[in-house]
Amino acid sequence: MAKNIIEKIWDLHVVSEKEGQPAVFAIDLQLMHEVTSAQAFDELRQRGIKVAEPQHCVATIDHSIPTRKDRENIYDEKAKTQIVTLRNNCEEFGIPLLDLNSGKQGIVHVVGPEMGLTQPGMTIVCGDSHTATHGAFGAMAFGVGTTEVGHVLATGCILQKKPKTMRVNFNGALKPGVYAKDAALALIAKIGIGGANGHVIEYAGEAARKMSMEARMTVSNMSIECGARAGIFAPDQITYDYLKNKPHAPSGEEWDRAAQYWDSFVTDEGATFDLEVEIDLDRLDPMITWGTNPEQGMMIGENVPNISELPKTHRLVAEKALAYTGLKQGEPIEGTKIDWAFIGSCTNGRIEDFRVAAEILKGKKIAENVTCYLVPGSEAVKKQAEDEGLDKIFIEAGADWRMPGCSMCLGMNDDKVPGGMRCISSSNRNFVGRQGTGSITHLASPAMVAVSAIEGKIANPVKFFN
Repeated sequence: MAKNIIEKIWDLHVVSEKEGQPAVFAIDLQLMHEVTSAQAFDELRQRGIKVAEPQHCVATIDHSIPTRKDRENIYDEKAKTQIVTLRNNCEEFGIPLLDLNSGKQGIVHVVGPEMGLTQPGMTIVCGDSHTATHGAFGAMAFGVGTTEVGHVLATGCILQKKPKTMRVNFNGALKPGVYAKDAALALIAKIGIGGANGHVIEYAGEAARKMSMEARMTVSNMSIECGARAGIFAPDQITYDYLKNKPHAPSGEEWDRAAQYWDSFVTDEGATFDLEVEIDLDRLDPMITWGTNPEQGMMIGENVPNISELPKTHRLVAEKALAYTGLKQGEPIEGTKIDWAFIGSCTNGRIEDFRVAAEILKGKKIAENVTCYLVPGSEAVKKQAEDEGLDKIFIEAGADWRMPGCSMCLGMNDDKVPGGMRCISSSNRNFVGRQGTGSITHLASPAMVAVSAIEGKIANPVKFFN
């Protein structure tokens, strides 16, 4: 029987399954951070349970850590406790920890791939909703709750219902100045924040096959924003070229055997999906959000929607969103004044993102009214950017080049947008107050963030490339 890639990975990891009940589902890798792991370790300690497979777990510090230069001086006592607790738990239970200044610390969904921990055909979980990022490698990766973190620590398995399957075909090609982030926002705007509920998405089509690994990670990362359980790309030569020589990737004869195994994780001809969606990228312009969830997005040249033209079920949410963001229905969003600009996060905090930003910012100056943070996703990304001289471009432009961490993606650390201020951000969520109490967030690609930071207002990056 023909199977899609999602069904293949599922079937290989089901330990046991009874009709009408969730399956016992094996997990190959658990990634951990300081926020969602403490209670899970406490449960093991109280029950006298050891970690079943500590070699299949890796922890890092990312959410709560400050990104200023003296980041080891943590002012927030709650954040300090979270970090100290993770260090103690990892030492006690034998979990490898990518600690500060190890050269390997960073956002959990950045360090996993760059170390070669993330590989095709694997099942990966983390107590973080954007675990879907790792699906870019042909892995089934999804976020779990703290209780499930404990289940995986104790048994290497979780209880899981078989997901529905969905294929998104990215047709055509991205124009200069349009990026994977725009493709992801276009999908979410089309199907909505619940459009993929209960599904794992396979991203396919001509444009998907041409995406770099970093672009694929951006798209997979945003899968959760349309309700998907996970997102996945079939592995190919682009995947293998990225993984080759990574610290935890196979080598020698093992590499050849692994690559042959990974080649099996493709959708068979004739396999079906529960749902298919087509996205035409030939006509796509840079995307930006206008509201308070990722579904409320539009192309930069469009006007903020008129509420009366929206489906009735969307109108109340739209009214509240516009009241919060201060935008006016029917008016252009391009040219809206901004106060802050942020490039970073597990969505767009990789070297490719900073190269794009540097290309735009070189020889330019950040507008006087704008505070601009550029935050690398890991210590490795930071070092590579500095080796390439990108940091000098950012600093000369007037931006703040910072230490690795989640930063102002979620305002769980020192990096917050002040209340009433408007930020254009390369992160993944524009919820009310996510970047700081009372802050206003517009999601966009790193290119649009960089151009907007220069102009001091929401601006179209395409003109830079013409």
